[in-house]
Amino acid sequence: MQRLLVAILAAVDAAIAAAVGLAVLLAPLTLLWTLAFGVSADWGGLWPAAGTLWQFGHGVPIAIDLPDAVVSAVGIAPEAASFTLSLTPLAFLVFTLLFAGRSGARAARSGAWLLGAVAGTAAFALIAAGVALTARVDIAAVPLSTAIVYPSMVYLLGVFSGAISTAWRHGDGGLVDRLHDRVDTWGRWSGVPGEVVRGTVVVAVALTGVAGLAVAIMVLARGGEVVALFETARVDATGAAVITLGQLAYLPTLLVWAIAWIAGPGFSVGAGTSVSPAGTQLGVVPGVPMLGLLPENSSMWMLIVVLLPVGAGALAGWMVHSRLVWQDAAGPVAPRAVIAGAIALCSAGVAAVASALASGSIGPGRMSDAGPHAGWTALAVGIEVLVGAGIMLIAPRHRDELAEERTDRWVAEMGASPTLDPAPHRQDAAADQYDTQPIDDHGLFATQPLEEPRPSGDGSTPTPR
Repeated sequence: MQRLLVAILAAVDAAIAAAVGLAVLLAPLTLLWTLAFGVSADWGGLWPAAGTLWQFGHGVPIAIDLPDAVVSAVGIAPEAASFTLSLTPLAFLVFTLLFAGRSGARAARSGAWLLGAVAGTAAFALIAAGVALTARVDIAAVPLSTAIVYPSMVYLLGVFSGAISTAWRHGDGGLVDRLHDRVDTWGRWSGVPGEVVRGTVVVAVALTGVAGLAVAIMVLARGGEVVALFETARVDATGAAVITLGQLAYLPTLLVWAIAWIAGPGFSVGAGTSVSPAGTQLGVVPGVPMLGLLPENSSMWMLIVVLLPVGAGALAGWMVHSRLVWQDAAGPVAPRAVIAGAIALCSAGVAAVASALASGSIGPGRMSDAGPHAGWTALAVGIEVLVGAGIMLIAPRHRDELAEERTDRWVAEMGASPTLDPAPHRQDAAADQYDTQPIDDHGLFATQPLEEPRPSGDGSTPTPR
């Protein structure tokens, strides 16, 4: 009964995740329709639009094919009537990942993480299939298989990540526990997998925070350009609200662009363009207010920002090294070197996936290439994180740590020797240079115990030897 309940709750979690994502799109579309036309909502047109945008938010590319009547009325060039949109608004994808991870963690705490993860993914896949079959727009076509697989894969990744990480920490009485027991037999290498994951998370959080700060600084510095683009669009309050909501959906995408800029390779906003700390080359860009944040020029001195990913790697290395010292596992340099390299490799992998999701086509022609290059961004992030993590993890150990280890080893030998007093005496590291002797209350080495004074025959008390 408990396993059945876990499966049902996991399916309910998946349904809630999909429903919230669809409602976030359907609600403003309904409000916009009502305010613009003054009539009740036409669900026959709003539902396909909301479903298509929901799929787009999970990485599904959209093939736009404008009718000839629209092309003639708007004055669009015929060659620009058909193009692909693939630059994903990552806010929906991130929400699904986080919600799925929470569901997976709950299933792991219930003791049936595999069943919960499979049930939740299956339920989300069924909902994605229903949306793909019912939400179809003539001018914005999406492949049926892609519309089902991509959202399901996003949920699958989130739910299994949350479930396995929770089961690893708290145990599951099954496969994860057996794997954990096997890793525990590795000796000083047993902490490597957990510390690699922990260090990678630290790097990802640190880079995201730095990117958020960079975007905030650009909003303060170039807010006037953003306002000017809003005014150029000549939209009313409703239109401005819709544009603002759309840009908020692209905020995680903008953070990935900022990370690529900080790492050095930068990103493009159209074929033949480049925005990086070394220089900015921009042609004509779309009049989207968010693009007003792009810097107009750069300087070679801005390359100093590449020290920020190095700092993120150093922070991860310091945190991991502190845990290893606390666990008395910071001995040989080989495990620490492997941890540093693995953190850099995993961070590069995360940067590659994020860059691939944050790049794509935003229009016809030269606008078919926008966003960071996944390979160059991953290479830059990996090297910079490796430098920072390596400095903190492979650097020579502090003399205080070595002195503490020598003292602990001496205490262990004292306890194991049958001819020595087994009571542990914690002494200063410098005491290794002298013969180990007890110390009196005055901090002096006592060679013999003082004799108690004995009264003499005449009643006087002689001075003790």
